[in-house]
Parts: sequence; C-alpha cells; structure tokens
Amino acid sequence: MAGRHRSSNAIFAHTNWDIIPVLCGIGHLLYVIGMFLIFPHAPWWLLGILGCLYAISISWNINGVSHNFIHCPYFTRRWMNRLFSLVESLAIGFSQTYYHAIHMRHHRGNNDRQDERGDTVDWLSYYRYGKNGQPENVWAFTFLSYFRDDPKATMQDIKQYFPEEAGWAKFEVVCYVAFIILGFVLSWKFMLFLIPFNYLGNCLSSLNGFYEHFGGNTEVPIAWGVSCYGKLYNWIWFNNGYHAEHHYRPRTHWLQYPNLHQQIQDEQKTAGVHVIKNCHALGFLEPNGLNYAMADQHVPSLQSS
Repeated sequence: MAGRHRSSNAIFAHTNWDIIPVLCGIGHLLYVIGMFLIFPHAPWWLLGILGCLYAISISWNINGVSHNFIHCPYFTRRWMNRLFSLVESLAIGFSQTYYHAIHMRHHRGNNDRQDERGDTVDWLSYYRYGKNGQPENVWAFTFLSYFRDDPKATMQDIKQYFPEEAGWAKFEVVCYVAFIILGFVLSWKFMLFLIPFNYLGNCLSSLNGFYEHFGGNTEVPIAWGVSCYGKLYNWIWFNNGYHAEHHYRPRTHWLQYPNLHQQIQDEQKTAGVHVIKNCHALGFLEPNGLNYAMADQHVPSLQSS
C-alpha cells in the first residue's frame, strides 16, 4: 500500500482514512435508532422517505462499509474489529461474521457455473438457480435471494474455515435477535414498519450483486467481475465500482483500487473486462442489461467505447 495511505497509529490497521467507513457504519446504526425515536412523532410521508433511505443504506453498507471490512479489517486490535463487527450486525440486520463466511465462498467460486450435480461453490452465483446454463432471471435473483440463506450450512462453513470465529458468530446472532425482540417490546408498530424496508434493502443488495458479475467471464480471473468507474458512485460506495479489480486482487485496500486499475488496465482491455456506465444497481439500464445470452461472454466493453 502506498505510504501516504498507511496508518500512523496503533488504532487503524491500514490507514487513518478508515475512520470514514467506521463512522459511516456507526452512523448507520444510529440512523436506525433515530428512526425508532421519531417514529411516533413523524408524519407518514416523512417516515416513507426515511424508510426508503434506510433500504438504500442497507445495500450501501453491505457493499461498501461491511464488504471492505471483510477483506481489510479496519483495526489493529481484535476486540475492536469484533466490536465493529457487532455494530455492523445490528445495523445491516444479520451477523457480520456469517456474511464474512458467505462472501469468502463467493470469492472461492467467483460466480461459478453449476457442476455435474447442479451445485455451485459460490452460494451467491446467479447460475446457482439458473436453468440450461443461463443465469437466473435478475428479478427472481433480486427478490428471492433473501429467503435462500442457510444459517446451518453457513455455520458449518465458519467452523471449517474460521473455527476461532464460530463462538463470536453465535454471539452476534444472539445479540441481533435480542435487538429485534427489544424493538418489538418497545414498539411493535415500528418493527412492522421497518420489516418491508429491511427486505427491500437486502433486495437492492442482491440486485447490486447480480450486475457486479453480469457480463463477466468466469473462466478469466482478471475478468471475473464487472466494473463501473463513475466518480460519485465510487466515492459514496467506497470504490465498490472497481469490482473486476476487486475479484482479481481481493486483498487490496479500498483506497488502492483506482491505482490497481491504472496498473492493469491494458491487461483488462486485452481480457475484455466488462465495464458499465451506470452503477451496479442500475445495471438493467445498460445495453443488453436484461439479455442473459450476454452473460459470461466476451462482450464489448464500454471502457473502450
């Protein structure tokens, strides 16, 4: 990592700039608590706006703050990383440690196709529930992925690959369940209000994930992912747009992806890395964005257009 980004104290493991995603993660949890506090007093139109922002913030956190935390834990001390992991679990609505395990499978499989048994290494692969070698319909993937998590299988994965985290994963689940129960005890109306927006936020994250790979090439590591280089998107989403770069070098710190892109862009063009103009969540607006025949094909890149 470039020297100008290296941390100069004993708190942050990589760079002092990680204070930004850390504050954003804490702010996300405070936002949920704030919605709870104003719920009895705010008009429904305002609550609707806040609920939509909450839904967007779930996808933003999962694909930005939480995602980067998986690959480059922010703190030098284990207890600080675990404390932030708990904050993230309460903010996004599921165990951060469970997410870590599922996401590591995603990188082991890299959106792989079904094997001879019809299975995929990557549980998040859009081929997992597809037919005839094609990706699943984007809208089925978006709205059904929420119901496909298998906590038991995920815990088995944690015990196999991250056994030292198994106890902590269970603790996060217990804390989140207690958080939910407390919410219902204090205001069941608020919790019923929140549930559909939480579901929508997870759907937006699935939609985002679909187009992070739609048009990529599962056979070429440098082209596994699909990138978009819009400055506003990458500024707000902590460089999540550099997704081809991320899958090629997943341990790269989020601040370094623009530099990595500059270093490998000639190789990327040669490999046909797919680049879209819109952010990933709006990938369906791209030319051929709903044409499944283009998936995993050598498609013309907008980078060279």
